[in-house]
Amino acid sequence: MKKRLSLVGALALALSACASVPTTDTSAVTASVPTNPLPVVGAEVLFWDDATRSARFRSMETYFPGQEVQESPDPRYLPQGDPLPASTQAAIRASMAENSIAGVIVLQDGKVRFEDYALGFGPEGRWTSFSVAKSFTSTLLGAAVKDGFIDSLDDPVSKYVPGLEGSAYDDVTVEQLATMTSGVKWNEDYTDPDSDVAKMFNVTPAPGEDQVVEYMKTLPREAPAGEKWVYKTGETNLIGVLVENAVGQTLAEYAKRKIVDPAGFAEPLFWQTDLSGRSVGGCCLSASLRDYARVGLFALEGGEGVVPEGWFAEAGAPQVDFGNGYGYGYQWWTYPGESFGAQGIFGQSITLLPDTDTVIAIVSNWPRATGQVLSANRRQIFAAIAEAVSADQ
Repeated sequence: MKKRLSLVGALALALSACASVPTTDTSAVTASVPTNPLPVVGAEVLFWDDATRSARFRSMETYFPGQEVQESPDPRYLPQGDPLPASTQAAIRASMAENSIAGVIVLQDGKVRFEDYALGFGPEGRWTSFSVAKSFTSTLLGAAVKDGFIDSLDDPVSKYVPGLEGSAYDDVTVEQLATMTSGVKWNEDYTDPDSDVAKMFNVTPAPGEDQVVEYMKTLPREAPAGEKWVYKTGETNLIGVLVENAVGQTLAEYAKRKIVDPAGFAEPLFWQTDLSGRSVGGCCLSASLRDYARVGLFALEGGEGVVPEGWFAEAGAPQVDFGNGYGYGYQWWTYPGESFGAQGIFGQSITLLPDTDTVIAIVSNWPRATGQVLSANRRQIFAAIAEAVSADQ
């Protein structure tokens, strides 16, 4: 495993004296109360049938509590560009039909080169993100560093989440949490109702306790901090707690100022909350396909003024190296050729190809949470798009 040292912590120390409580227009972020509420448990979503997923992925706010974030007052215009070649468009649409994909958009140089929808979904609708939200949470972590609320990525996690003191997270740094190298034991098996990812929201916190922390502090250590990578949605939820504690706002409220407005969202964002009233850092926000693409553009352009200079260059680089060009950054997956992206179960993704200034956003209802064949099919589409946009350079 290859680990690269971060320069962000040093920059954050210089900025820490500038920290001030952020302000968000309270009318721009409001509580969202479900009209057909379901129990807030991790396992239930993982085991919905196909028809249920297709119906609910486009309207999670109907079933779960959260916060509604008003769109940007200055939405980013996405002009039409030259269409992708007919053969590439045909390949994308064939993949959409074969893999239950609800929407695909391809931007190059900020212009729409392909956009299509299926499964009754459309451009003004919203679709759930699942773990694509992790990259939103990572961006808010960067914003909290830039704003001086987090002094250094080398700080211990317990500095910002005191409830973890005395647990296996005692000697884990913020950076190790961001790269999922804490060494804390975790089971992310989406097919196992007894896995950690399925059980973590089954904890009912007592008054004054934090639902995420109450579960995560019980986990044992399996390796020294920094020496083993294991994918853990629970740790992104902890990043959410950490950022909320540091900033003094929910992720949804902070995202209004740090993502929704600067990225120029054209539709409202929904972000689910847990039993403690916190935004769920590891998943569960919903946005339009075009707004997912706008986040990709925002990251591709460096997030100027919101995150430290060079943040996305580090966040989207292989802080953990898997080999063959693949790795993991700060809650972003990294791919060959300096490309990187966000991924969520059931086929959600935002993929950035910096060498051709390209963003690909996809929302889906895959028949299974994950699968090698499904992932291989998506990589084929990425390759076809990459070849098409490269030919035009």
